[in-house]
Amino acid sequence: MLPLRPAHALLPLLLASVLSGCALGAADPQTRPSENPRTAGASASTPGTPGTVPPTTEAPRPLEGRTVALDPGHNGGNAGSAEITRQVDDGRGGTKDCNTTGTATNSDYAEHAFNWEVALEVREQLEKHGASVVLSRDDDEGVGPCVDERGAFADDADLLVSIHANGTEDTSAQGFHVIVPEPLDDEVAATDLAADSADLGEVLVAAFEDADLSPNPAYGEDGLVARSDIAGLNHASVPAAMVECGEMRNVEDAARMESSEGRSVYASAISAGIEEYLIGD
Repeated sequence: MLPLRPAHALLPLLLASVLSGCALGAADPQTRPSENPRTAGASASTPGTPGTVPPTTEAPRPLEGRTVALDPGHNGGNAGSAEITRQVDDGRGGTKDCNTTGTATNSDYAEHAFNWEVALEVREQLEKHGASVVLSRDDDEGVGPCVDERGAFADDADLLVSIHANGTEDTSAQGFHVIVPEPLDDEVAATDLAADSADLGEVLVAAFEDADLSPNPAYGEDGLVARSDIAGLNHASVPAAMVECGEMRNVEDAARMESSEGRSVYASAISAGIEEYLIGD
């Protein structure tokens, strides 16, 4: 038998037991830190509190409701087809070959591929700004379309830009130039359209110069040339211009065209010119 302890000796033990029980009871296993009255509801974000998701701001779309027609010159299948020699109306009372193969750099980077790749990037940039973009061809593997169709397909657009690169045999020739349709003095409507096309051409020249691209002095002092023999432009019923981005036989121009960075420079210049023309329209 254990010896009996005096009552006053049991008091510290009882007190320790009570305190221990209170401590255990205070830690309710169902209670989570987030349920603390001071932090309850903190997961519901309110303005100015951490975790708040700011309202999204849509990018400006200044070309919303406008339609742009892009004509990437030539096509990848033209070289192997007799179709491109078929004669079509040139829009000025004569005929021209349906299409041509285009030119290439000295390392055989084809103009049709350059035109296509630049056109796709122009389309992407314009669509980001809200424009609808239509192309004269669906890929870089087909034949044609013929030059008369390359103008007429843009009838429902606000403007047409045909994208090309030049193939002058003189390797010292360098720089861009922009071609617009020569006016027909005996047709008021055609004259007005030619004037609008000239305005588009001037804006494109300025956009190229803003991109630090220089005009080819062989095609006028300002890089803008009016011609009557470009069937695609002659058949256009909207303001139209053809951009010869550079000289593919020139070493410096060719190096720019063959690089993705260089093609982006051309695409951005074309996009900027189109946007400037439409916004100021």
